Amino acid sequence: MTVTEIWLTTEAAAPMRRVPTARLVAGLGLEGDRYALGGGTWARYPDLEKQLTLIDGADVAAVAAEVGVPLTPGDTRRNLVTTGVDLPALVGRFFAVGDALLFGMKRCPPCAHLERLTGARLVKAMVHRGGINAAVFAGAEIAEGAVVRPVTDEEAARRGAPTGADRPVPRLVAG
Repeated sequence: MTVTEIWLTTEAAAPMRRVPTARLVAGLGLEGDRYALGGGTWARYPDLEKQLTLIDGADVAAVAAEVGVPLTPGDTRRNLVTTGVDLPALVGRFFAVGDALLFGMKRCPPCAHLERLTGARLVKAMVHRGGINAAVFAGAEIAEGAVVRPVTDEEAARRGAPTGADRPVPRLVAG
């Protein structure tokens, strides 16, 4: 259960670039990424839903095979690529990426914008394989190879995460 790739870009619709390390910043997301900088195509969405995106590398490969296009993880415009992680199971719960503390906010379904950027018909193939959106509650430096693991509410609270009525509420996305 690890991060295999880290991707970011400074501007909406600009090509993503892979980096070996990056810093997750509490309340913002991936340092230097478009959403942490206040931009991005979906910048108007609630802050907790746009900080960070994760996708499973095997899902990217399956979508590429199904659609018949050479799709890379960076083409999906997701920030972190994982292996061995049941990402949908992290929606509604705290989890760690390395030393950073995150909360799974919602599934991240594909959109027509992604099809426009790639020129490939991806929406149908990615509908259940688009990854998740997460909010960052405790930042840290991360690197490719970082462990991804579920975190109990108790551990999250010890690390300063909101609890009780202030605990984040995930949003269910149809699909």
